[in-house]
Amino acid sequence: MNTLSGRRTRVLAATTATAGLLLVAACTSSDDGGSGSKTAAGGVELVKGGQLTTCTHLPYPPFQSEIDGKVQGFDVSLIDLVAKDLGVKQKVFDTPFENFKTGAFLNSGDCDLAAAGMTITEERKKNVDFSDPYFDATQALLVAKGSGISSLADAKAKKVKLGAQAQTTGEDYVKGQGFDPVSFESSDAVLNGLRAGQVKAVVIDYPVVQGWLKNKANADAFQVADNINTGEQYGFTVKKGNTKLLAAVNKALADAKADGTYKKLYEQWIGPYDESVASPSAS
Repeated sequence: MNTLSGRRTRVLAATTATAGLLLVAACTSSDDGGSGSKTAAGGVELVKGGQLTTCTHLPYPPFQSEIDGKVQGFDVSLIDLVAKDLGVKQKVFDTPFENFKTGAFLNSGDCDLAAAGMTITEERKKNVDFSDPYFDATQALLVAKGSGISSLADAKAKKVKLGAQAQTTGEDYVKGQGFDPVSFESSDAVLNGLRAGQVKAVVIDYPVVQGWLKNKANADAFQVADNINTGEQYGFTVKKGNTKLLAAVNKALADAKADGTYKKLYEQWIGPYDESVASPSAS
């Protein structure tokens, strides 16, 4: 995702009283309700006692999506490691992606951090503090098998109707390449638009496409025509100046890469592990 912001929108059940946050699921077995001290291990101050409150935007598999009534995914599993180090449990809330660009829910004290497959950008750094990069991302051009589309340049030459997720780096990238893409509000809507023939091709983060193609019906119908390296890296965000929590996030990431946990989670949620992602450098 990117300079451009957002990802997927989907309204789940109950709204909380604050800032319109939508509680989608606890990602752990604890139901302590956030009781206890707001000061966690290492002197980290939390917005709610006994829990690490994470804002995300659903669905965005394999990073976060609702599975069997719980929000799960690569991002969720990594932040669970942070919560464990702090001696609390993680709770996840679904919020509009636009708020991640501005840091609204961090600044209002509704969330401790945001984890939503967010690309690190200079523009976003003006409003939030990013963790160390934890994932190198590329964009993929997905088309129907037999479409005859062989690349993004080919799609442009053939004046193919292209789809992308609204306010994402993928959308911004294709606009920069001269496309006028059809904007979809969520990753699910992007895929459905391709299925329904609203568009002939879509550009979206490659890990999302990897997740789609794990489904046999999708793999039988669609294929990656182009893999586009845009130099994107994902990071988690905290409120500007929240140095203790940021340090805790970076320590958990570093420890996970050192002890093999990162590799295990990567293979569980993303796919075959590439050693180069173990220590990405900020772009």
